Amino acid sequence: MTRIIRQTIAVRYDFPVVFTRKALDPANPALADILAQAGEGPHRLAAVLDEGVSKAFPGYIRDLEAYFAHHSVALLAAPALIVQGGERSKADLSVYQTVLDLIFKARLCRQSFLLVVGGGAVLDAAGFAAATSHRGVRLIRMPSTALGQNDAGVGVKNAVNYFGRKNYLGTFAPPYAVLNDFALLAGLPDRERRAGLAEAVKIALIKDRGFFDRLYEDRFALGNLEPGPMEHSIERCAELHLEHIATGGDPFEFGSSRPLDFGHWSAHALEEATLGRLGHGEAVAIGVGLDSLYSHLAGLLPTGDLERILAMIRGLGFTPWTAELATMDMEAAMEAFREHLGGRLFLSLLTGIGSRVEVSEVDFGLMRRAAAMLEERFG
Repeated sequence: MTRIIRQTIAVRYDFPVVFTRKALDPANPALADILAQAGEGPHRLAAVLDEGVSKAFPGYIRDLEAYFAHHSVALLAAPALIVQGGERSKADLSVYQTVLDLIFKARLCRQSFLLVVGGGAVLDAAGFAAATSHRGVRLIRMPSTALGQNDAGVGVKNAVNYFGRKNYLGTFAPPYAVLNDFALLAGLPDRERRAGLAEAVKIALIKDRGFFDRLYEDRFALGNLEPGPMEHSIERCAELHLEHIATGGDPFEFGSSRPLDFGHWSAHALEEATLGRLGHGEAVAIGVGLDSLYSHLAGLLPTGDLERILAMIRGLGFTPWTAELATMDMEAAMEAFREHLGGRLFLSLLTGIGSRVEVSEVDFGLMRRAAAMLEERFG
């Protein structure tokens, strides 16, 4: 005899994504208000700081300590931990282990907080440590890069690379809150500030023609990194990512459809092939160009839309080509992407700006032709 008990659990996640400036100014209550939502405190808190932030803002730890001295909403349970930034921070388990050590020594519990200030890779590695300590220490993300503020820092994922594969180890774990401080962007080199624009273009292409039109109109101002257009692009990009997570029907990606990964199958492969010489945003810009051109060659994307997309990428300061694209094993890269999806291949192609269709088969001859055309135009 077989008996089956079917269990259904509905869990609600609710976390704020706050946009502000000078978050550690004692007169700014944004961070204190986030912590106050946890109820009676003070709660124990430990902080992790990307070394890029500590170098760009030498007084940042002092400001952090002064903020909590002024706002008695949290008890700093350990000195702030500075970790290496960039993709190196998730290339192995070293940062993950270091943050685990901090959580243990600071005696953080599930009612405590880990505050992480840094780029997307540091948020990923430290977030993975928070998610796997006590089955989940409350995580407050403070993304310090444009990519972190408009994409990596506002979602529900964290991970480190393993077996040479990007994001092989990780969890789905929504943060307690996200605090985007625009003042942190001033500490970035131009290349890093520009990187987030690739994700803005990507999500505009698959979800919001009006947003794409605004980006296109502002493309030269964005290419010059003017603060007003940059901040608008970050807020709208983050809003669209959050909207997809909330309403897309698959926030923890149980299925294989990943429309937010438009342009990413080749981007991941290029990041690995260049050993990080290409940053994520630069690789995504190339991937978006490649898949847009493939969409056109497949008879889906009108010529006028393709030309606007390529003009956008160039206007923002990206080059949609790298020599590694010519030697890429596209079949192997696509198979790695399919494996990452966890099932059938679903590849988003554009039918117009703001609209897409998903396919499960790829004409690699046509894809190589698209790469060759990119080389002819931009190589």
